[in-house]
This record gives sequence, C-alpha cells and structure tokens, in this order.
Amino acid sequence: MDIVLDYSEEFFFKPYIYPETWRQDDPLRQLINLYVVTNIGGALLYLSCATASFYLLFDHQLMKHPLFIKDQVKLEIQYTLKSVPWISIPTVALFFLEVRGHSKLYDEVERSPLGWMKELANFVFFVFFTDMLIYWIHRFLHHRTIYKHFHKPHHIWKVPSPFASHAFHPVDGFLQSAPYHIFVFLFPLHKVTYLGLYVIVNVWSTSIHDGLFLVPKVLQPVINGAANHTVHHLYFDYNYGQYFTLWDRIGGSYLDPSTKLLEENDASWKNKLN
Repeated sequence: MDIVLDYSEEFFFKPYIYPETWRQDDPLRQLINLYVVTNIGGALLYLSCATASFYLLFDHQLMKHPLFIKDQVKLEIQYTLKSVPWISIPTVALFFLEVRGHSKLYDEVERSPLGWMKELANFVFFVFFTDMLIYWIHRFLHHRTIYKHFHKPHHIWKVPSPFASHAFHPVDGFLQSAPYHIFVFLFPLHKVTYLGLYVIVNVWSTSIHDGLFLVPKVLQPVINGAANHTVHHLYFDYNYGQYFTLWDRIGGSYLDPSTKLLEENDASWKNKLN
C-alpha cells in the first residue's frame, strides 16, 4: 500500500493539503492519508466494478424476480457506502503496519532466483490460501449465535445484483477481507502483485453476484461461480467458498446449482442452466 500512499502524497497531499513542516513519514499523517485513500479508493473500485457489471453483464430480468425487493439496487449501494468507512478503520491499521515495514511485502523481483515465475506461484498460493480462510470465516458467520448480528444484512439480498457484492455489516466485511491482509504478514509477496490481487479480488466478488452463469461446464464442479453463490444467497447453508468448491466439498456444504436451481419452478434459473 506504500506505492499508493507515495503517489497520493506526490500528486495530492503534499502539494495541496499539508504544510511543508509536517514530515511525510509522520505516523499520524500516514494514518490520515491511508484512511482517506482507502475510503475513496475502495468506494470508487466498488462503484466502478459494480456499475460495469450491472450495465454490461447483469441479467436485468432478475429484477422481476419475486425475491428482488423494491429499490434493491439503491439500498445495496447505500448500505455499502455506509459500511465502507467503518470497515476501513481496522483495514487502515493493517495497511499502516505494511507501510511501516512489518509485513513480508517486497518490491524487488530480483531477490527471487525465479523472478516473475515465483510471483505467479505466489498468486496461485494466495488464491488457495485465502479461499480456505474465507470458507471457514464465512461458515463461522453463519453460526446461529453470530449470523443475525453480523452476516444477516448481506442475505437481505436473496437475488443479489452486483451492487450487493460489498453490502456487508462492517464486522462481516472486515472479517471476510482479513485473509488478504493476513497473507502478507505470513508469506512474501511483491507489492505490485498485492495491489493487482486487491483489484482482482474485488472484481471476482462483484462477478459472483452478477447472476451471469458463465463458468464453462468442465470447470463448474471446481469453480465457485455466480451459480454457486446464487444458491448460497437463496439457501444460506451451502456454498460458502469464494473461488473454489474444494472446501465446501471437504466441509460437506457443497450444493450443486445445476440440480438445486433446476428444482425451482422458476424460468430465471432454468434458462441460465440449460
């Protein structure tokens, strides 16, 4: 995150906001900058991804579904934008530790004898590692003593639009994002790879809420796409995974959307799965 922080300092905070006497590496200044950048950047990334998905990919016929509530898109956006400033507080604390050099992020590919091949391996490991943690965190959030307090707001949207992708209670939103931050305190990762993954994660989160069942048939048993996540929103106790079906199969929570959704007497799903 120090890459983003440096750019924001050079082109905005330093020339327009702060006096020259305030050191750029002052901890309070860095915390303020990180909070501003995280909120604005997070909101812009969410709105751009969700808007593009909504107008280019989302099946607008789903808005006629009886479970699609009145003014749902507006409510999803409002809920998200109210939650982001609160989710940002613990997130900024972790970004601050990264910026102060307490993570295993690095900026020289030359340190590795495998160069960018190692970064590709790190990318794959990151996806599998975070998928495992998110599965168990997500499943924990469905426990009856926890669910109603933190995760239930996300399930208001039984037939979600892309704008529901980040519509979480702040505690829920932070807990499900925590694995991405935990990773860089445990394992080495290039700073550019980390930023790229940050964007990819947000794009993926949007895509599994777009109602567009595009995963190729050969990959459907493996990939936790929009069809799987639609089942999760409709039936709650299945398909907790983020990217893959692996941990749902291990944990006994996998439900095949091609059979479950076809049981519904609803053309909304049948047309997509056939």
